[in-house]
Parts: sequence; structure tokens; C-alpha cells
Amino acid sequence: MAQAMYPGDHARETPDKPAVIHASSGRVVTYRELDARSNQLARYLQAQGLRPGDHIAVLMDNNPRYFEAVWAALRSGLMVTPVNRYLTAGETAYILADSAARAVISSHAMRELATGWAALADAQTPGACPIRLMVDGVVPGWTSYEEAIAAYPTQRLDDETLGATMLYSSGTTGRPKGVVKAQPQGRPADGPARHEPMRTFGFSRDTVYLSPAPLYHAAPLGYSIYTQYLGGTVVVMDKFDALEALRMIEKYRITHSQWVPTMFVRMLKLPPEQRAAFDLSSHQAAVHAAAPCPVEVKQQMIDWWGPILVEYYGGSEGNGATALDTAQWLSHPGSVGRAIIGTLHICDDDGNELPVGETGVVYFERDELPFRYHNDPEKTRNAQHPRHPNWTTLGDIGRVDADGFLYLTDRKAFMIISGGVNIYPQQVEDALALHPQVLDVAVIGVPNEEMGEEVKAFVEPAPGVQPSEALAEELIEFLRSRVARYMVPRTIEFVDELPRTPTGKLQKHVLRARYVTPR
Repeated sequence: MAQAMYPGDHARETPDKPAVIHASSGRVVTYRELDARSNQLARYLQAQGLRPGDHIAVLMDNNPRYFEAVWAALRSGLMVTPVNRYLTAGETAYILADSAARAVISSHAMRELATGWAALADAQTPGACPIRLMVDGVVPGWTSYEEAIAAYPTQRLDDETLGATMLYSSGTTGRPKGVVKAQPQGRPADGPARHEPMRTFGFSRDTVYLSPAPLYHAAPLGYSIYTQYLGGTVVVMDKFDALEALRMIEKYRITHSQWVPTMFVRMLKLPPEQRAAFDLSSHQAAVHAAAPCPVEVKQQMIDWWGPILVEYYGGSEGNGATALDTAQWLSHPGSVGRAIIGTLHICDDDGNELPVGETGVVYFERDELPFRYHNDPEKTRNAQHPRHPNWTTLGDIGRVDADGFLYLTDRKAFMIISGGVNIYPQQVEDALALHPQVLDVAVIGVPNEEMGEEVKAFVEPAPGVQPSEALAEELIEFLRSRVARYMVPRTIEFVDELPRTPTGKLQKHVLRARYVTPR
């Protein structure tokens, strides 16, 4: 593996090398610029009284200067919280108040949300988060980021200390919670030890990494920061677009990338002539995670891109991780890999460990509790095994085979119980996603007086496809040969767009909220 350093070292050795390329605008931030500006911001924050352990927040679009704010925290011992740019002002106010952020760095592109948050914060808690910097322009109540840091030296702090991120869960099943890991000790260059899954995927100083997802999310930010630790180049898209992503791989000679399964599905649904139009030969590793990938979808991606797909399973909590490469997946199709962090345990609802092949709650065993939820000890306790506090779960259901490979079934919170039978929506969703007239799908349980719950599917039709009763019947018939009879939806409802986070996670609680009585 390449020697891990950090931008301060790369600014000295390769000052003009791009640390960041903004794909949409072509803006480039070199290592010299990244190092200098993050040093200036670190010094500015220190001058405002912030010290190691204090919190700042970043509320930006995928702006190339996002990394200056994060690196300022990582090299000065601060905790940095990236805020989901698609939240409402109220949701943003909750996160900034809950994290006790003393400074927030935003961008002019996010001025509407930034202004809405500021008005709420000033009304609810006057004086909270007093340091408000804005990149690329300002609005009333905010200070120009560029002007604020301009007066400060570009040299590193004398007492550089490794900082950390405090990420918030995506809130797909409720209000987001901050994930607190032990504050690391050491210098900024010691950071790669916290990026264990990425070590296995061949990143180096020659990496050109494509990030098609929002930077506020754990994986895009984590992989980008790790690439910069090693001295590679990060290419950032404003947002995912299937055709544009392929164009970026060719244009920038991308070597590594990171995806979620819904992105694969949308690329596979491009016309054949578009899929074949780009030179993807530079691509060495396509990393994917966030949700289990349907077996047929992944097989089609391997057939198209070759044996470069690598997969991992883990959460923002960092309680454990599994991983596998293409060859391992081909011999264990459907698996998300073997443990590379922690020891796997599959347990029943009472915490009893289950034998190989049986389905239950997925736990990872660590030497000590690896995380806690900020300001929520009850949620932390609920993530722990009832008898082994250092075994923790994210609420996923799965099984382990005789070779130690993990197969995920679904999230426990999404399970449907119909007539006493457990139904995992993921299997139905995976099958329906393969139909050529389906762009996206979500399956939930809705109330049924006789059965308790019944299976219902929400379908977003492919472009140009008109919803109809005939199409619904076709989809149900399509499913009958692919899933058990009791899993086939009683009804299918067509929607313009499903409620997904920009990182691909279904917000099923939004769908459930529409149904209080049987339809």
C-alpha cells in the first residue's frame, strides 16, 4: 500500500497536482491551494477561540472548496459535521443545534437554506453558532469566507492535531443522529488508519477518484479524503447523471469510483449505443455499497465493466465492515463479503447466536464499543447486544455461509409480517428493478385487517413509459415466476419519483406515512 501522508506533504512534493477537479465547471484546486487555504481557515478558527474537540459544520453543495473546510478541521483537532444539503431549514437547525457547532461554512449556491437556517437559529437560540462563513459570495448575516481567511498565514499550525468527522445518520427511519467515535490522537498524517475498508481497493497517489454522490455522505467524503491523504486526485460531480458519469470516466481517465446500486440500474438502462460510446479502460476499481446489489444487476455490470467491481458493507457508525472483490463474489453471488473489521455474529431477537446458514440480526464484535449516538444513550443501548455490549448492530438482517461470507436480507425495520410470515421487501424490489419498464421501486407493508399487513409496491416507470392497469398486471405476472407467491404485492401504485436520499437510500417512512388504513 502507498505511504499515507496528507496535503501538507503533497503541497511540498507535488504542489501543482490537482487535489480536486470540479467536473461541471472544470475548476481545479491544487495541493498547494488546498494546503494553504485549509491552513488559513484552521488559523482563523483558532483565532476565534475554537480548540480541539470543538465542532464546526459544513453546509455546501459539491463545491471544490468543501475540502478546505474539512481539512481545516482534520488538521486542527476539530470535529466536523457535513450537513445534508437537501434538508429543510428546520432539519438543518436541529443538526446544528444538536452538534453544538460553533461555526458553519456554507456556499452562495446554498444561500436559501443557509438563510432559512440562520433565521430559525436566531429565533430559537440567539447567539448560537456565531461564526457563519459563505464561499463564492455572501448574503446579509454571513461573512465572506475568502475575506475572513485572507489575513491569516498559509503555514500549518505549530500544534497540528488530528480531527474527525461527526456524521449524522440519513434519517431513513426517523430523526438523524450524530455518530460519535473516539476522538483520534496523533498528527493529521495518522488519519488513514481510520479508513480501513479503503486499504483493500488499491488506492494510491496515482488514483483519480470519481465521486458522483453528495459529499456530505460518509462514503463519498471518506473516499475523497483518503485519496487526498495518498496524494491522488478527486473528481467531483455536482450530482449523479448516468451518461455524464461515463463521460467523466473517459475524460479524466478515472481509476477508482464509488457507487450505489441504483446508479448501476440507471446506467444499465441507458441505450446500448450510449453505454458503448466511452472509453472506460482506465477504470481499475468500481467500489459499491450503501445497499445490497441485486445479483442480476451486478452480473450485468461485471459483464460490461469487467472484474473491477469491489463491494463492502458497513455504516457511518464504523462498528464493523465486510468486503469482497469480483472473483469472490462470482463464487459467492449475492454476498457482501467477509469481515475485514470486527467479528461477525448472527443472532435471533433474544440475542442467541444462530448457526451457519440461519437468518438473524447482524452484529459485529469489537474489542470495545466503537461508537455512540450523540445525545441519545437509549439509541446507543438499542444498537448493543443484550449480553455483549461490544457487539453492535445497524439493524440489518442476514446470514453467514460456511466460508464466512455475509448475505444481507433486509433491514429489520423494513420487514413485513403478513399472516405471521416474515417478508423481506428487498427480494421483491430486486426482482422488479430488472423489468425494463421499471426505473425504481419500493416495497412496504400496509395495514390489512385479516393478515396484519399486506405487500404493496410503489413503481417509478422508466422514461417514456405510461402507468396503466395493464402494466401493473404485467409487473405482478413478472414477479410470480421470481418470488414466492406470498411475497407478490397485492397492489402496485405508480409514482413520479420515489423518496430516496441523494445517496440512494429509500425513505420508506415517507411512503408509510401515507397509509393509515388499508387501501
